[in-house]
Amino acid sequence: MPEERIWLDVPYAEKDDAKAAGARWDPAAKRWYAPRVGMAALVGWAPAAEIPAVLPGEDRSFGAGLFVDLVPSSCWFTNVRSCITPRDWERLRRMLTRRAGQLCEICGRPEARATRRWLEAHERWHYEPATRTQSLRRLICLCSDCHLSTHYGYAQVTGRDADALAHLRAVTGMTPEQAAAHIRDAFAVWRDRSSQDWTLDLGLLTRAGVTLAPPPGPSSRRSEAARQLRRPV
Repeated sequence: MPEERIWLDVPYAEKDDAKAAGARWDPAAKRWYAPRVGMAALVGWAPAAEIPAVLPGEDRSFGAGLFVDLVPSSCWFTNVRSCITPRDWERLRRMLTRRAGQLCEICGRPEARATRRWLEAHERWHYEPATRTQSLRRLICLCSDCHLSTHYGYAQVTGRDADALAHLRAVTGMTPEQAAAHIRDAFAVWRDRSSQDWTLDLGLLTRAGVTLAPPPGPSSRRSEAARQLRRPV
């Protein structure tokens, strides 16, 4: 008789605890499950309702393609993952990879353990200068290579900018000159936006039933951003 799948919501950081409590991993579904009913040790990971495949108000055409997408330093530490519980992040991650068919939404490649290419969640933000509002417009599933190119500033400080540049050019077809101009323009926009404080709008998530944790205020964000920028690499 086939083993019953009683699905669980297990954050990555808690996977060892769930395994020790009797949870099992389904590699095809990429999800933990209880092998039988009534396992009291796994009750804490009982699944919540599935997040809809299209978030209410989400624009899945917003921010299409691969481009350098730098988050202003004044908005650091307000990403989705830092504003929701680990279990809700697991629910969002699962929805994103499922609706993308387990493929990167930009280059179309799947995960590849041999080369350590993973599927990751990325946020597409809209910045409204008139109200200084940073609004979440879309969540997108990216492979780790496309994600690195997108966060080109992070690639620089971690010494992987050559890889990020090569992937950006390979996917977009940019010439070296075009890629250099694109990166310069992205950093110019980043410097301008980083000089301002922004109010965070995560209505895209709250309308989908995701509970938020209060993000740090602008002054706290700026202090931490300054500290991070001074940290030696």
